[in-house]
Amino acid sequence: MAKNRRKLGEILYKSQLIGKEALIEAIKASQQKNKRLGETLIELGLVSEDNICKAIAHQFGLPYVDLDKHSIPQETMKLVPEEIVQKYNVLPLGKENGRLKLIISDPLDLDMLDTLRFRLSSELDCSIASPTKIRAFINRSLDNVRTSIDATAAELAEEGHTLEEEIRKAEEAEEDDEGPVIRLVNMIIDEAVHLKASDIHIEPMTDRVRVRYRIDGVCSQRDNIPKHMQASVLTRLKILAGMDISERRLPQDGRIQREIDNRKIDFRVSALPGYHGESTVLRILEPESINIGIQALGLGDEDNEKFLKIIKRPNGIFLVTGPTGSGKSTTLYSALKELNKPDKKIITAEDPVEYNVAGINQCQVKEEIQLTFAKILRSMLRQAPNVILVGEIRDGEVADIAIQAALTGHLVFSTLHTNDASSAITRLIDMGVKPFLVASSIQAIMAQRLVRKICPACKIVDEHPDPHYLRLLNISPEDVKNHPIYKGAGCNKCHNIGYKGRQGIFEILEMNTEMRELAFARAPATELRKAAKAGGMRTLLEDGKEKVFKGITTPEEVSKHSQAEGLLLD
Repeated sequence: MAKNRRKLGEILYKSQLIGKEALIEAIKASQQKNKRLGETLIELGLVSEDNICKAIAHQFGLPYVDLDKHSIPQETMKLVPEEIVQKYNVLPLGKENGRLKLIISDPLDLDMLDTLRFRLSSELDCSIASPTKIRAFINRSLDNVRTSIDATAAELAEEGHTLEEEIRKAEEAEEDDEGPVIRLVNMIIDEAVHLKASDIHIEPMTDRVRVRYRIDGVCSQRDNIPKHMQASVLTRLKILAGMDISERRLPQDGRIQREIDNRKIDFRVSALPGYHGESTVLRILEPESINIGIQALGLGDEDNEKFLKIIKRPNGIFLVTGPTGSGKSTTLYSALKELNKPDKKIITAEDPVEYNVAGINQCQVKEEIQLTFAKILRSMLRQAPNVILVGEIRDGEVADIAIQAALTGHLVFSTLHTNDASSAITRLIDMGVKPFLVASSIQAIMAQRLVRKICPACKIVDEHPDPHYLRLLNISPEDVKNHPIYKGAGCNKCHNIGYKGRQGIFEILEMNTEMRELAFARAPATELRKAAKAGGMRTLLEDGKEKVFKGITTPEEVSKHSQAEGLLLD
């Protein structure tokens, strides 16, 4: 991009979209608020979002796309995975000469562009469009996802009522009649539990309230609630969760407990103020999910043996790493349940406590009264525990106390947000923990992801597996001859998706003399990873590949979760 680009304010002024005095005031306001000029102009109502985007396109010499007058074929939409489209708010326009044409809204977000080049394995030719119009276009194009859930809704509906009918009844009800809204909210919650969703997302939009369920890690749109019912639905959820219904400016958290099919199920509720209203998410916490047993996590025989040996050591730190929603809590609770015997004292520090486990002392972090991880950890050590669980190592202070606990004879479990096992060592050192402490205290690190399992009811041999995904997993044509690749054809039991349930893929890094020496010498993550692989560590990619050969999952599903790390680090 040109170094002597014209400034946004100059372009808008010369295009007669804003007067000089108004522009000067907006520049001052943007500097005071530490915001971009474009954002400030939109907030103040001085220039429309469309005109800002046109000016940015002119500033960077990029084409502008008006999505109100532009359509994108479904085949073109498939050029970019749905999760990337939704996460980064981008749209594919086509492919030409090996370069992907992409609609974005912010050409200055260089980190995002680098990530997209890497994730999509392609150079990009960018166009500009309004972020609001991109999001609206994505929502419209993904509306067909809900059809797979609609069939199930009819089966689940009690007394012949569907969610659509409950929405209609609530819409037609008298203003002071709360009954239909109560029934609607109850039905949304019950239906999500029956569909084995992990989250319910209720998201206010410009002209509607969108309801989505996350099933097996993928968000599926369920329905739209009319905009005028937004306040009553959100108020009902706040009442159930014990939140302050008058507070709409600050984030709030709460809990709901309901009995569904004779099971007590907890819901962790989060309300976040947004531009069109409070976005509310209900995290469904089923007690059965932590009773699945260690073997059911998806560990192979060799890794399962390693895992059991590690968690039965008398001291040291065992870290589980991975992104949010990768099953870290389930893994750690499974380990605690294995160790939960009368001769062991187990204490946990969590934020928040998601599952109550009999026989374990659980303590919840409360930042508002300065009850932090560090404070709980210090007090824990005076309680003479055998096993300590720290929900997450977030900073150097917590890391230091956890390591001191491990070095003084305690077994410490915790989680860390890193892409792979070896990166956890460098992350702790970056937090300020001394390398010799990291080297001496860590026993093992396990990285994990959750991949969707092929539906057993409609599982068939994939006669023509996608060569792109086979290449990403290093699966050769010879491998395919020896190990058939399977897929789900789609049936009523999996709502025509082809997947049902999830299982973990893992890599377990056990510390040995060589790894400790490398950690002590502050070796980079790539060098640590090479040494771990040389010492027998099976990577996420390799574990996923084995599960593909066993017919548990598909190459596409494994490549989504391990391909990026595999290409980068293997």
